[in-house]
Parts: sequence; C-alpha cells; structure tokens
Amino acid sequence: MFKNEPLTDFTIESNRAIYRAALDKINDQIHRAALSAKPIIDGREIPTSTIINSTDPSDPTIIVGTIHNADLKLTEEALSTLNRGAEKWRLVSFEKRALIIKRAAQIMRNQKAELNALITRESGKPWQEADGDTAEAIDFCEYYAEEMLRLGVPQKMGNTPGEENLYFYQPRGVGVVISPWNFPLAIACGMVVAGLVTGNAVALKPSEQTAIIAHRLVRIFLEAGIPGDVIALIPGRGSVVGAHMVKSPVVDFICFTGSQEVGLDIIKTAATIEPGQRNVKKVVAEMGGKNATIIDEDADLDEAIKGVLFAAFGYAGQKCSACSRAIIIGNIYETFIERLCHAASDLICGPAKEASTFLPPVIDIASQKRLLDQINRASSELKLAFKGEVPAVGNFVPATIFRDVPASHWLWQEELFGPVLACCRAKDFGEALQLANNSAYALTGAVFSRSPANLNRARLEFRVGNLYINRKQTGALVYRQPFGGFKMSGVGSKAGGPDYLVQFMEPRTITENTMRKGFAPS
Repeated sequence: MFKNEPLTDFTIESNRAIYRAALDKINDQIHRAALSAKPIIDGREIPTSTIINSTDPSDPTIIVGTIHNADLKLTEEALSTLNRGAEKWRLVSFEKRALIIKRAAQIMRNQKAELNALITRESGKPWQEADGDTAEAIDFCEYYAEEMLRLGVPQKMGNTPGEENLYFYQPRGVGVVISPWNFPLAIACGMVVAGLVTGNAVALKPSEQTAIIAHRLVRIFLEAGIPGDVIALIPGRGSVVGAHMVKSPVVDFICFTGSQEVGLDIIKTAATIEPGQRNVKKVVAEMGGKNATIIDEDADLDEAIKGVLFAAFGYAGQKCSACSRAIIIGNIYETFIERLCHAASDLICGPAKEASTFLPPVIDIASQKRLLDQINRASSELKLAFKGEVPAVGNFVPATIFRDVPASHWLWQEELFGPVLACCRAKDFGEALQLANNSAYALTGAVFSRSPANLNRARLEFRVGNLYINRKQTGALVYRQPFGGFKMSGVGSKAGGPDYLVQFMEPRTITENTMRKGFAPS
C-alpha cells in the first residue's frame, strides 16, 4: 500500500543538526572540487573536453562542481547502447523491475539529508523546498513501482467459451527524458522511473544548471540494479544534444518538462519521421502555467493571504504551479492588498543554506536579469504595490506585487517564472472566473471562499488541471494530487496518477482459440 514519504520536521533540533551536517559535507566536497557530472554510458563515466561550471545561486562566485558536456558522437554512442539494452530489459519481469525501483527509493531515503543539501547548494532551494523535492522523488519510485505491479498483470477480456483474450502492455523501447532545474531530483526521477519500470531504456538529459544532482540520481539507479546499458546520463546544451536525441530515429518517446517554447518545438520535431524510424514518437510534455487564485468576498483572509503568499513567493515563484495572478472580489480588494503587502514585507530573503530563508535566489544570473528587466518594465506601466529588499550578493529578485493589472496586459498573460504577482479586482464571482480562465495555460488554480454555491461553480467552471479549494495551489503530492494541466500547459496524463505509466507502454491483445483438437508432440 503506497504512502507518501514523510517530510522532515525542522522544528526538531536533531533534524536541523542532521541537515547542517549534510550541508557541511557538501560544502567540503565543493571546496575540494570533488563534485562533477560526466556523461554516463553503459555504466561508465566518460570525461569530455567541454567543461562548464555549476554555480551556487546564493553566491554565483562559488563553483559547486563541473559539468562535462557530451558531444553528438557520445550522444549517438549512448543511444546505440540503450537500443541494445532495451531488447534485454523489456524481457525482465515487471516484478523485478519494480523491486529495483523500490531499492532505488530506499537508497534515496538513506541519503535524504545529503541529497537535500546538494539540492540546496546547486538549485538554491531552501531547506523545506529541498526536503520536499527529495521526498517527491522517493514517492515517484514507490508509487510507480506499485502501479507497475498492477498494470503488469495481463487482463482477461470477455467471457466467450472456447476463446481466451488477454490484454497487456509492452514497453515502447528507447526514451529521452529532458528534465528541468526547478525540481532537479523529483521531476527527473519521476520521468526516468516511469520509463524504466515500464521496461524501457532511458537517456536523461538534465538541465545545464543542475546536472550534478541528475548525475547523483543516475548513480543511485545503477547502484539499485538498473543495468548500465538501460540508463544513460547525457549532460549538454538542450539545443545541441537534446535536439539531436529528439530527432533521432532510435528514440521512441520523449518526456519533457520545461518552457512552452521548447515543448512545442519538441512536439513539432517528433512529428517528423526520420529515415529508419520504427515508431511514431510519443511525447509527454509539461509546459508551465499562469496560475490564478480567486479570493471571494466571504473568504477567510488569514488563510487566503497565507495561501497566496506561499504559492506566489515559495522558491522565488520558480514553480510551474506558482500563483502569479490574484483576483480579489468586491469590497475586500483594498484590505486584501494592504494586508498581503504587509505580510510580504516579513518574508525572509537570503541564502538557501540558511534555515530561516523563505525567499531564496533565482536559479542563475540570466534569470535574475530577465526578471529585473520585466519588473522595471512593468513598474513603468502599472501600479507597484510592493517591492521587497534583497541581499547584494546572489541571484536575488525581490518579491514584487502589482495591483489593478488589466487582463490584456502582458504581465497578466505571460509566465515570468519568478517572485512577481499581478493583482486585480473582480466585481463578482462570475467575472473572477472569466479573469482566471483568461489564459493560454490551464495548470493550477485556487479558490478561497465560504460560499458552497461559489465553490460548486468553481469546480465546474474554473478549468485547470489541479484546482485547490481553501488552500494554496502549490505542493501537489504523488497519488494524492496527480499533477498536470491542459491547453498550453502540456500534453499527457497527470504525473503521480493512475494513468501516467500507460503513456510509456503500448497495449496489446492476444486471442487464442482454446477448442483444441489434440496436441502436437513437442
């Protein structure tokens, strides 16, 4: 029976001590230049001549480790190895595959504090956010292993005398996983595990910013018992090695989480049949959101302010599920804005490794510059309600709140992926729903209300993949809240849900006439 991995309670001093010790260990490895991410092919780590640095977002002068980028020759070698390995892996029983994945979950559980600390240093996640990332990775392993034990058993179809019909699944073959930096362990793990446990061979192309975490993940899978010719790590630029693998005729499916622009390009490229290609490529793509929270006139404002604050500014708004639009109904607008800005002024902004930090830096200098430029542009066009203070050192962007934002404005429509919130007033609940649905995306949403009628209406009319009622719209848990949207938020079924693994397999039916007329000798 699946149970979510418990989150660490950092109010307990012994847990804080464990995390500090793990941070010290990672810090020692950083100082000794002991951390790196090299391509892993057939279980071997292969150094390359193209090396880039992975830096700490809290202080980009600190090099966390080095990343050895693969070239196209190594990429082809990896795909060729996986193509051979896939033919053997598909014959391994689904029970054994599930057992190996559960073993990987236990390894992560044993290394939880150190994994958390590495996430904190390489991706800039504060303690609670990093701990949630690792817990979610463990959950994906445990849940998908359990799901494979369910889906792996052939189903008897129909009830016709003299005939047996079996419905079952087979793996697709070779898959490419292109993972993001914002959930560097959890999302990478979930997509890779889905491919592996269903019997496919998988190449992981991690984000350039968090390849060291991805490297640690692949080493865990190998330690758990995944054969070397069934999983590969291919660090490198997405526009080079990622694009090459998406186009390769050897690849049977692509699983991607990232921007809409890249996701749509992958879908377009995958639709082109290359010489020697054996299958129509399956694409599973999660491509972001521009998510809204509706605050009704009768809402509990204490809960609503807390929900918006955590969803908008947790991990500096760098979540596809983050609240980036707040719609406040009627006469509570001014009160809500005033209280929200006051609460935002109390947010602690600082290095991710500090236990008290809530608002950490953004992932890199390029993101910082882009977001600061967007804030400056919006400040010249809109009413700025709040802008926080940030440290001088690090990739920090202030928590920023704009008020009276028109629905036609770019700030209302475009995903910024940072700690920037757009607010507007709605005259009634109907207009609030129209404003919330006025987006190309449909990923998450939230409603704070005490009205049963309005909540029922939201269930019907607030059309997003994950709707949260009287709670924040971030923090989906595997199995409890299967995650994913529609419209321009992506294609494919919900991660952490009962339909997800089916996308990585092909269904087959075998029919046998059981009215035998004798037996042939063996």
